[in-house]
Amino acid sequence: MAVKMIKVHGSGNDFYLLDQTQFPEPLSDADLKQLAINICKRDGAGLYDGADGVLVVDKSEHSQVLGRMRVINADGTEASMCGNGIRTVARYLGTQNSQEAFKVQTMYADLKVQAVADLAENVPAFSAEISPVSFDAKTIGMHANNEAATIINEKIPALSADLKFSAVAVPNPHLIAFVDHDTLVGPELGRIGQWMNDGKNVIFPDGVNVSFVEVLGKNAIFVRTFERGVGFTNACGTAMSASSLMYVLLHQESTDFNQEIKVTNPGGMVKTVVHQGADEEYWMELIGNATFVRIVTLPVESALAADYSEASATETGEQAAYENFVASLTTAK
Repeated sequence: MAVKMIKVHGSGNDFYLLDQTQFPEPLSDADLKQLAINICKRDGAGLYDGADGVLVVDKSEHSQVLGRMRVINADGTEASMCGNGIRTVARYLGTQNSQEAFKVQTMYADLKVQAVADLAENVPAFSAEISPVSFDAKTIGMHANNEAATIINEKIPALSADLKFSAVAVPNPHLIAFVDHDTLVGPELGRIGQWMNDGKNVIFPDGVNVSFVEVLGKNAIFVRTFERGVGFTNACGTAMSASSLMYVLLHQESTDFNQEIKVTNPGGMVKTVVHQGADEEYWMELIGNATFVRIVTLPVESALAADYSEASATETGEQAAYENFVASLTTAK
Protein backbone atom coordinates (compact mmCIF):
# COMPACT_ATOMS: atom_id res chain seq x y z
CA MET A 1 0.00 0.00 0.00
CA ALA A 2 1.26 3.47 -0.87
CA VAL A 3 1.71 6.12 1.78
CA LYS A 4 1.55 9.84 1.05
CA MET A 5 3.46 12.28 3.22
CA ILE A 6 4.09 16.01 3.00
CA LYS A 7 7.53 17.41 3.75
CA VAL A 8 6.83 20.52 5.84
CA HIS A 9 8.70 22.98 8.01
CA GLY A 10 8.32 25.90 10.37
CA SER A 11 11.42 28.12 10.47
CA GLY A 12 13.46 25.33 8.92
CA ASN A 13 12.40 22.86 11.64
CA ASP A 14 11.38 20.15 9.16
CA PHE A 15 9.12 17.12 9.34
CA TYR A 16 7.27 14.55 7.33
CA LEU A 17 3.55 15.01 7.92
CA LEU A 18 1.73 11.68 7.93
CA ASP A 19 -2.09 11.50 7.96
CA GLN A 20 -3.16 8.25 9.62
CA THR A 21 -6.68 8.53 8.17
CA GLN A 22 -5.35 7.50 4.74
CA PHE A 23 -4.96 3.92 5.99
CA PRO A 24 -7.74 1.35 6.54
CA GLU A 25 -5.93 0.63 9.82
CA PRO A 26 -3.55 3.19 11.34
CA LEU A 27 0.13 2.39 11.67
CA SER A 28 1.08 0.98 15.06
CA ASP A 29 3.27 2.88 17.51
CA ALA A 30 6.10 0.47 16.73
CA ASP A 31 5.73 1.17 12.99
CA LEU A 32 5.62 4.93 13.57
CA LYS A 33 8.83 4.74 15.60
CA GLN A 34 10.59 2.70 12.94
CA LEU A 35 9.29 4.95 10.18
CA ALA A 36 10.67 8.04 11.90
CA ILE A 37 14.04 6.45 12.58
CA ASN A 38 14.29 5.41 8.91
CA ILE A 39 13.06 8.40 6.94
CA CYS A 40 14.47 11.16 9.17
CA LYS A 41 18.12 10.20 8.79
CA ARG A 42 20.31 12.90 7.28
CA ASP A 43 23.27 12.76 4.88
CA GLY A 44 21.44 10.75 2.23
CA ALA A 45 20.60 7.83 4.52
CA GLY A 46 16.94 8.80 4.97
CA LEU A 47 14.09 9.77 2.67
CA TYR A 48 15.44 12.55 0.43
CA ASP A 49 17.05 15.09 2.81
CA GLY A 50 15.73 13.54 6.03
CA ALA A 51 13.87 15.47 8.73
CA ASP A 52 13.77 16.39 12.41
CA GLY A 53 10.78 14.14 12.98
CA VAL A 54 7.36 12.90 11.84
CA LEU A 55 4.10 14.73 12.56
CA VAL A 56 1.34 12.16 12.89
CA VAL A 57 -2.16 13.49 12.19
CA ASP A 58 -5.23 11.55 13.24
CA LYS A 59 -8.89 12.05 14.13
CA SER A 60 -9.90 13.56 17.46
CA GLU A 61 -13.06 13.05 19.46
CA HIS A 62 -12.66 16.36 21.33
CA SER A 63 -15.12 19.19 20.70
CA GLN A 64 -14.02 22.12 18.50
CA VAL A 65 -10.93 20.11 17.55
CA LEU A 66 -10.22 19.24 13.91
CA GLY A 67 -7.55 16.64 14.55
CA ARG A 68 -4.90 15.19 16.79
CA MET A 69 -1.14 15.73 16.43
CA ARG A 70 1.60 13.43 17.68
CA VAL A 71 5.29 14.26 17.32
CA ILE A 72 7.76 11.43 16.72
CA ASN A 73 11.37 12.61 16.91
CA ALA A 74 14.10 11.45 14.53
CA ASP A 75 15.34 8.98 17.15
CA GLY A 76 11.89 7.41 17.54
CA THR A 77 11.02 9.04 20.87
CA GLU A 78 7.76 10.97 21.21
CA ALA A 79 7.63 14.66 22.13
CA SER A 80 4.65 16.11 23.97
CA MET A 81 4.43 19.15 21.71
CA CYS A 82 6.06 20.93 18.75
CA GLY A 83 5.43 24.63 18.20
CA ASN A 84 6.77 24.70 14.65
CA GLY A 85 5.08 21.44 13.74
CA ILE A 86 1.64 22.41 15.00
CA ARG A 87 1.53 25.35 12.59
CA THR A 88 1.99 23.03 9.62
CA VAL A 89 -0.56 20.57 11.02
CA ALA A 90 -2.95 23.49 11.49
CA ARG A 91 -2.52 24.51 7.87
CA TYR A 92 -3.10 20.92 6.72
CA LEU A 93 -6.23 20.43 8.84
CA GLY A 94 -7.56 23.88 8.00
CA THR A 95 -7.19 23.24 4.28
CA GLN A 96 -8.80 19.81 4.58
CA ASN A 97 -11.77 21.22 6.50
CA SER A 98 -12.00 24.76 5.02
CA GLN A 99 -11.54 26.39 8.43
CA GLU A 100 -9.16 29.12 9.60
CA ALA A 101 -9.55 29.07 13.40
CA PHE A 102 -9.92 25.91 15.48
CA LYS A 103 -8.10 23.68 17.96
CA VAL A 104 -5.59 20.85 17.57
CA GLN A 105 -5.34 18.06 20.13
CA THR A 106 -1.83 17.52 21.50
CA MET A 107 -0.55 15.25 24.25
CA TYR A 108 -1.50 17.54 27.15
CA ALA A 109 -3.86 20.19 25.76
CA ASP A 110 -6.18 21.20 22.94
CA LEU A 111 -4.44 24.26 21.50
CA LYS A 112 -5.89 27.18 19.57
CA VAL A 113 -4.56 27.77 16.05
CA GLN A 114 -5.45 30.36 13.45
CA ALA A 115 -4.47 31.31 9.93
CA VAL A 116 -2.80 34.74 9.76
CA ALA A 117 -1.52 36.94 6.96
CA ASP A 118 1.23 35.46 4.80
CA LEU A 119 4.73 36.48 5.88
CA ALA A 120 5.55 37.10 2.22
CA GLU A 121 4.30 35.98 -1.17
CA ASN A 122 3.75 32.20 -1.09
CA VAL A 123 4.86 31.99 2.56
CA PRO A 124 1.69 30.97 4.45
CA ALA A 125 1.61 31.57 8.19
CA PHE A 126 -0.30 30.37 11.24
CA SER A 127 -0.53 31.36 14.88
CA ALA A 128 -0.51 28.64 17.54
CA GLU A 129 -1.14 28.67 21.27
CA ILE A 130 1.75 27.30 23.34
CA SER A 131 0.70 26.01 26.76
CA PRO A 132 0.52 24.80 29.52
CA VAL A 133 3.47 26.35 31.34
CA SER A 134 5.13 24.94 34.46
CA PHE A 135 8.26 25.81 36.44
CA ASP A 136 7.93 22.77 38.72
CA ALA A 137 11.05 20.61 38.81
CA LYS A 138 9.03 17.39 38.97
CA THR A 139 7.05 18.34 35.86
CA ILE A 140 10.26 19.28 34.06
CA GLY A 141 12.05 16.12 35.19
CA MET A 142 14.88 18.09 36.80
CA HIS A 143 17.14 17.15 39.72
CA ALA A 144 19.48 20.08 40.29
CA ASN A 145 20.81 22.33 43.05
CA ASN A 146 19.92 19.92 45.87
CA GLU A 147 16.50 19.10 44.39
CA ALA A 148 15.42 22.74 44.06
CA ALA A 149 11.68 23.06 43.35
CA THR A 150 12.31 25.68 40.66
CA ILE A 151 15.29 27.23 38.91
CA ILE A 152 14.82 30.70 37.44
CA ASN A 153 17.89 32.69 36.39
CA GLU A 154 20.18 30.72 38.70
CA LYS A 155 23.52 29.01 38.30
CA ILE A 156 23.65 25.22 38.15
CA PRO A 157 27.27 24.66 39.23
CA ALA A 158 27.31 21.11 37.91
CA LEU A 159 26.65 22.48 34.39
CA SER A 160 28.56 25.76 34.28
CA ALA A 161 30.44 28.02 36.65
CA ASP A 162 29.30 31.15 34.87
CA LEU A 163 25.94 30.72 33.13
CA LYS A 164 22.56 31.30 34.76
CA PHE A 165 19.72 29.00 33.73
CA SER A 166 15.95 28.95 33.84
CA ALA A 167 14.00 25.70 33.66
CA VAL A 168 10.45 25.66 32.28
CA ALA A 169 8.05 23.21 30.63
CA VAL A 170 5.73 24.45 27.85
CA PRO A 171 4.91 21.49 28.12
CA ASN A 172 8.22 20.17 26.64
CA PRO A 173 11.04 20.67 29.18
CA HIS A 174 13.45 23.51 28.44
CA LEU A 175 16.67 24.82 29.98
CA ILE A 176 17.39 28.40 28.93
CA ALA A 177 20.38 30.68 29.40
CA PHE A 178 20.77 34.28 28.23
CA VAL A 179 24.27 34.70 26.82
CA ASP A 180 26.50 37.03 24.82
CA HIS A 181 27.12 36.46 21.13
CA ASP A 182 30.42 34.62 21.51
CA THR A 183 28.84 32.13 23.89
CA LEU A 184 25.82 31.77 21.61
CA VAL A 185 27.93 30.55 18.69
CA GLY A 186 30.58 28.77 20.76
CA PRO A 187 30.87 25.09 21.80
CA GLU A 188 29.23 25.35 25.23
CA LEU A 189 25.66 24.76 24.00
CA GLY A 190 26.70 21.56 22.27
CA ARG A 191 28.59 20.35 25.33
CA ILE A 192 25.68 20.93 27.71
CA GLY A 193 23.02 19.76 25.23
CA GLN A 194 24.76 16.47 24.49
CA TRP A 195 25.48 15.82 28.15
CA MET A 196 21.94 16.55 29.33
CA ASN A 197 20.56 14.20 26.66
CA ASP A 198 22.94 11.28 27.02
CA GLY A 199 20.43 9.22 29.04
CA LYS A 200 22.99 8.83 31.82
CA ASN A 201 23.15 12.20 33.57
CA VAL A 202 21.32 12.60 36.89
CA ILE A 203 20.24 16.23 36.38
CA PHE A 204 17.84 15.60 33.48
CA PRO A 205 17.70 11.79 33.20
CA ASP A 206 14.92 11.99 30.59
CA GLY A 207 16.69 14.73 28.64
CA VAL A 208 15.88 18.39 28.09
CA ASN A 209 15.87 20.97 25.29
CA VAL A 210 18.74 23.40 25.87
CA SER A 211 18.67 26.92 24.41
CA PHE A 212 21.08 29.84 24.44
CA VAL A 213 19.41 33.23 23.92
CA GLU A 214 21.00 36.50 22.84
CA VAL A 215 19.07 39.74 23.36
CA LEU A 216 19.39 41.74 20.13
CA GLY A 217 17.37 44.77 21.22
CA LYS A 218 13.96 45.73 22.55
CA ASN A 219 11.59 42.82 21.90
CA ALA A 220 14.17 41.11 19.69
CA ILE A 221 16.02 37.90 20.59
CA PHE A 222 18.01 35.16 18.83
CA VAL A 223 17.50 31.56 19.98
CA ARG A 224 19.82 28.63 19.29
CA THR A 225 18.63 25.22 20.47
CA PHE A 226 19.96 21.73 21.09
CA GLU A 227 16.73 19.76 20.90
CA ARG A 228 16.03 16.60 22.85
CA GLY A 229 15.78 13.64 20.49
CA VAL A 230 17.11 15.68 17.55
CA GLY A 231 20.31 17.59 18.37
CA PHE A 232 21.07 21.00 16.91
CA THR A 233 18.01 22.20 14.99
CA ASN A 234 17.28 25.17 12.75
CA ALA A 235 14.49 26.14 15.11
CA CYS A 236 12.40 24.75 17.96
CA GLY A 237 8.99 26.35 18.36
CA THR A 238 8.51 25.55 22.03
CA ALA A 239 12.09 26.69 22.74
CA MET A 240 11.40 30.05 21.10
CA SER A 241 8.16 30.33 23.08
CA ALA A 242 9.84 29.39 26.37
CA SER A 243 12.71 31.78 25.63
CA SER A 244 10.22 34.57 24.94
CA LEU A 245 8.50 33.90 28.25
CA MET A 246 11.78 34.08 30.14
CA TYR A 247 12.76 37.22 28.22
CA VAL A 248 9.58 38.94 29.41
CA LEU A 249 9.92 37.71 32.99
CA LEU A 250 13.60 38.60 33.32
CA HIS A 251 13.71 41.82 31.28
CA GLN A 252 10.75 43.82 32.56
CA GLU A 253 12.76 47.02 32.12
CA SER A 254 12.53 46.72 28.33
CA THR A 255 9.43 44.64 27.60
CA ASP A 256 6.12 43.44 29.01
CA PHE A 257 3.29 41.02 28.43
CA ASN A 258 1.13 41.31 25.29
CA GLN A 259 3.94 42.81 23.21
CA GLU A 260 5.11 41.28 19.93
CA ILE A 261 8.61 39.84 20.10
CA LYS A 262 10.73 39.12 17.03
CA VAL A 263 12.56 35.83 17.46
CA THR A 264 15.25 34.95 14.94
CA ASN A 265 16.91 31.55 14.74
CA PRO A 266 19.27 29.65 12.41
CA GLY A 267 16.29 28.74 10.20
CA GLY A 268 14.47 32.06 9.91
CA MET A 269 12.17 34.14 12.08
CA VAL A 270 8.95 33.89 14.08
CA LYS A 271 6.98 36.30 16.23
CA THR A 272 5.74 35.59 19.72
CA VAL A 273 3.40 37.25 22.20
CA VAL A 274 3.54 36.31 25.89
CA HIS A 275 0.28 36.50 27.82
CA GLN A 276 -0.46 36.39 31.54
CA GLY A 277 -3.87 35.15 32.61
CA ALA A 278 -5.52 34.64 35.97
CA ASP A 279 -3.40 33.32 38.85
CA GLU A 280 -0.19 34.10 36.90
CA GLU A 281 -0.97 31.48 34.30
CA TYR A 282 1.15 32.07 31.20
CA TRP A 283 0.60 31.17 27.58
CA MET A 284 2.29 32.22 24.36
CA GLU A 285 1.29 32.85 20.79
CA LEU A 286 3.79 31.52 18.25
CA ILE A 287 3.38 33.10 14.82
CA GLY A 288 5.35 31.87 11.85
CA ASN A 289 5.49 30.12 8.51
CA ALA A 290 3.81 26.80 7.73
CA THR A 291 5.61 25.73 4.57
CA PHE A 292 4.80 22.67 2.46
CA VAL A 293 7.98 21.68 0.60
CA ARG A 294 7.01 18.56 -1.33
CA ILE A 295 4.50 15.73 -1.51
CA VAL A 296 6.13 12.30 -1.26
CA THR A 297 4.65 8.92 -2.14
CA LEU A 298 6.14 5.45 -1.64
CA PRO A 299 5.00 1.97 -0.55
CA VAL A 300 4.57 1.90 3.22
CA GLU A 301 6.32 -1.47 3.38
CA SER A 302 9.33 0.06 1.65
CA ALA A 303 9.42 3.02 4.04
CA LEU A 304 9.40 0.65 7.02
CA ALA A 305 12.28 -1.26 5.43
CA ALA A 306 14.25 1.92 4.62
CA ASP A 307 13.95 1.24 0.88
CA TYR A 308 13.30 4.47 -1.00
CA SER A 309 13.86 3.21 -4.54
CA GLU A 310 10.16 3.58 -5.41
CA ALA A 311 9.70 7.00 -3.79
CA SER A 312 8.40 9.87 -5.89
CA ALA A 313 8.11 13.53 -5.00
CA THR A 314 6.31 16.61 -6.29
CA GLU A 315 7.78 19.95 -5.30
CA THR A 316 5.35 22.71 -4.28
CA GLY A 317 7.61 25.68 -5.03
CA GLU A 318 7.06 27.10 -1.54
CA GLN A 319 10.62 26.45 -0.35
CA ALA A 320 12.09 28.92 -2.85
CA ALA A 321 9.61 31.53 -1.64
CA TYR A 322 10.59 30.87 1.97
CA GLU A 323 14.29 31.16 1.17
CA ASN A 324 13.62 34.50 -0.52
CA PHE A 325 11.78 35.60 2.63
CA VAL A 326 14.72 34.62 4.85
CA ALA A 327 17.13 36.40 2.51
CA SER A 328 15.03 39.54 2.80
CA LEU A 329 15.41 39.40 6.59
CA THR A 330 19.19 39.37 6.23
CA THR A 331 19.07 42.22 3.74
CA ALA A 332 16.88 44.27 6.06
CA LYS A 333 19.34 44.13 8.98
